[in-house]
Amino acid sequence: MLTLTYEYKLIPDKQQISVIEQTLKVCRSVWNYALRERKDWLKSRKSPINACSLEQEYIIPSDVPYPNYHNQAKALTKAKKTNERLKSVNAQVLQQVLRNLDRAFADMQSKKLGFPRFKNKYRMRSYVYPQMLKDCVKGNKIKLPQIGWVKFRKSRDIPDGFEIKQARIVRRASGYFVMLSMQLNVNIPEVQFKGHPLGIDLGLDKFLATSDGEIVERPRFFNQLQSKRKLLQRRLRNKKKGSNNRDKLNQKIARLHQHISDTRKDWHFKLAHHLCDQGQSIFIEDIDFRSWGRGMLSKHCLDAAFGQFVNILKWVAWKRDVFVAEVDKNFTSQICPNCGFHTGKKNLGIREHHCHECGYKTHRDIAAAQVIRNRGIEENALGHSVYENACGDDGTGAVPSYQSVKHSLLNVSLRIPHYTAPAVNGGVCQSSSDSSLTWKYQ
Repeated sequence: MLTLTYEYKLIPDKQQISVIEQTLKVCRSVWNYALRERKDWLKSRKSPINACSLEQEYIIPSDVPYPNYHNQAKALTKAKKTNERLKSVNAQVLQQVLRNLDRAFADMQSKKLGFPRFKNKYRMRSYVYPQMLKDCVKGNKIKLPQIGWVKFRKSRDIPDGFEIKQARIVRRASGYFVMLSMQLNVNIPEVQFKGHPLGIDLGLDKFLATSDGEIVERPRFFNQLQSKRKLLQRRLRNKKKGSNNRDKLNQKIARLHQHISDTRKDWHFKLAHHLCDQGQSIFIEDIDFRSWGRGMLSKHCLDAAFGQFVNILKWVAWKRDVFVAEVDKNFTSQICPNCGFHTGKKNLGIREHHCHECGYKTHRDIAAAQVIRNRGIEENALGHSVYENACGDDGTGAVPSYQSVKHSLLNVSLRIPHYTAPAVNGGVCQSSSDSSLTWKYQ
């Protein structure tokens, strides 16, 4: 089963906007009420049986069951019969809110996440229609329950054969969007290791370096607009809470943050496509980037958004039939990619790799990317006769040994003397005197 999600921008009229806003308000009320009910039940069980809290006590009878999803869904069904405000919203939409809350509690225990939070009018930004009609899209219009036909910008056509299963309405600073989830009953085989291998080393000094000698500078999306953001937030401090001027200023700040996010995401997509043009097999390090966002350089790590880029790269590579795999991240900067000699730990100020065993010299990040590429080849090349033929079959039918395949793959050209890369969202690729490539974001 193949599932795709396409995002389109809605063009609703004033009446449809009021319906969407009313639905968001009711969803927020249901979330907060259900969360308060669960918190009260849990707090009532905190104190021992023979003791009470000196400050306050939640008195809930002992025979009252835990308010899980099923119990709260039954209570919601009864409340809809008497509450006109709940009647105005689709029942399945409210049930999805309770499902999301139940999933948040499950993730809190399994993934060790924080406790679910109450939502104000700025935090509840989306809701889901879990079921859609078969012919809900006609041209540039989509039919949504209780809203009717709504225009949207059809930036790309819906693929043939896909069936729309659900729709999510999202409110952002730049308007309203609909995310259509589509499914097709087809099995797609996994992408196999093949073709030219490419290793990628991510870092803060340079955004990434490839095993082919290409270096991409790190664009500072957040830092470029940080002064403007500080000015707007300084003005927000003096605005009265709940006033219209404070809401308008909040919208300006939200649009600025969305502009930064959209620019970063667009650059990530273009860079991912550029990397898929360079190699048919891409290898990256298995890094948990959440730990990078907690240190002294957390601001710069979050601005670079390495985790988002890796996810985008995997998606683009799968779409373009490019193999992507993760390799061990340990000691990539301490091993010579040419001879395998352990050169020892380098300080961050040392930006050049120099092996005293074989005399190999190159940029430190490029050497790490070559080590990543070598590890990926060792883990994935064994047992693939297709790549063996591509790396040394003489046409007689004899399959070369693994050592010869590895030798052929490892001895790829590390310098590209005559190469011009396409611009990536204002990025200019320049060739230095030693024919290595450098990306500069303008």
